[in-house]
Amino acid sequence: MAPPRPPSPLSPPQFIIVVVVVAIVLPTISGRGFEIEEATIDGIHRAFESGELTAAQLVGYYLDRIRALNPAVRAVVEADRAGALDRAARLDRAGWAGPVRGLRGIPVLLKDNIGTGTGTGARLNTTAGSLALLGAAPRGSGAARRLRRAGAVVVGKASLSEWAHFRSFTAPNGWSARGGQGRNPYVLSADPCGSSSGSAIAVAANMVAVALGTETDGSIICPAAANSVVGIKPTVGLTSRAGVIPISPRQDTVGPICRTVSDAVHVLDAIVGYDPDDAEATKLASKYIPQGGYKQFLNLEGLKGKRLGILRKGFFEFPPNSVQKKVFEEHFNTMRQRGAILIDNLEIANVSIILDSEQSGESIAMLAEFKLSLNTYLAQLSYSPVRSLEDVIAFNNKHKIKERMKEYGQPIFLRAQKTSGIGPVERSAILRMNQLSKEGIEMLMMKNQLDAVITPDATATSILAIGGYPGISVPAGYDKAGVPFGICFGGLKGSEPKLIEIAYAFEQATAVRKPPTFKSSLTAKSKLTTEC
Repeated sequence: MAPPRPPSPLSPPQFIIVVVVVAIVLPTISGRGFEIEEATIDGIHRAFESGELTAAQLVGYYLDRIRALNPAVRAVVEADRAGALDRAARLDRAGWAGPVRGLRGIPVLLKDNIGTGTGTGARLNTTAGSLALLGAAPRGSGAARRLRRAGAVVVGKASLSEWAHFRSFTAPNGWSARGGQGRNPYVLSADPCGSSSGSAIAVAANMVAVALGTETDGSIICPAAANSVVGIKPTVGLTSRAGVIPISPRQDTVGPICRTVSDAVHVLDAIVGYDPDDAEATKLASKYIPQGGYKQFLNLEGLKGKRLGILRKGFFEFPPNSVQKKVFEEHFNTMRQRGAILIDNLEIANVSIILDSEQSGESIAMLAEFKLSLNTYLAQLSYSPVRSLEDVIAFNNKHKIKERMKEYGQPIFLRAQKTSGIGPVERSAILRMNQLSKEGIEMLMMKNQLDAVITPDATATSILAIGGYPGISVPAGYDKAGVPFGICFGGLKGSEPKLIEIAYAFEQATAVRKPPTFKSSLTAKSKLTTEC
């Protein structure tokens, strides 16, 4: 779960140090001309087919880049070098006769609350950033199984806000005891947002091709916006949560974080679908999966005729001379020029209540859901140093220094531990959220016949979270300090096809994303050799 991002200052001296370190440490990569930086899935597959590139070269390059950049940005907590290179070599031996499909040969990082199971990545821990789960035997996740089935190569685990930012109110975004403090690759002092911070940082800094994140409320949308990448928060149940360290089965979802909408859609196609280990949710949501998959909605004319609602009040209220105000007005004009119908100054009923987790009932329900679901998850592990939330609380108290208990504490854990299941209070809270959703975003979209609502950054994630609705974050711009910000397109359950059309057409029309500045220090060193 990701809290709102505070503004962060530029820190030039710190950033210059990183540029120098990167330029010195990163291995020289030169050869036949394939540019890995900003490479897309389609571009990588074409290079495989033409013989310009092998999976072993690609995986080796990303692993070396992780080793060089990770001390500065702390995006990766663990890598499976041997397993990933072995998987890549086996794919190379099988050959690359085209067309190469799915995610074959594509390196991927999993957020460190997503289990890897057997196969590539089996050596990796799954800890949610906590030292309490080091050495536990993680369950395989439905998402990891689908990635392997699509041919992906799991290279490691991405850092995150510890326990998906559900332990402490004061711990900074991107911090965990296991991974340290994740850093925004654009401005190191800027907030990387959470909790899928490592996934977004790594993708933004070209440390991996694609990554998976999870969201309960803002944890894909916010880091995607903060790190100038694309994040898709799918309809709850569209992707399996089996084998993922949980917060709320009612709100948790797994989704892609990538550099382009096209790449995110490739990954989404690979991970959606029914999973018997998450049967109820995935069966219910499977009706939303379109025949032929989601790639068919990568439409350059995707904005044409779309009715888009701008949630102006409380969201797009920027100072008159701010970069954000100017940029978003330009984006609205671009959308209109591309054929979108913008309905401005819309308001969701009771939006101030929805955005307050105590008033909406979100925090009340999640505390009980977290305790129940975490205890179930831990009890089902074949081995774990901790077997319950109570055990985790005791572990943190025993390891106060490493878990930084004095600074951050564990107040959310303590509140959750006091709950005793889903009783009348929790059921009332869930009923209230359902009512707020129906009378809020659902009513607004039906009344105005909207295809999507538009908000900046992660300001409206609670609106999407409490109803299980999808959203897509796309890079929107950079402030005066160089810190990225994003635009979010949100819709009702199952509206991914429309959101993909809108997001893709917007991305292609605006071409906002640019890699972090330290790319310039690496340009001459980003070619591939014929050896990994």
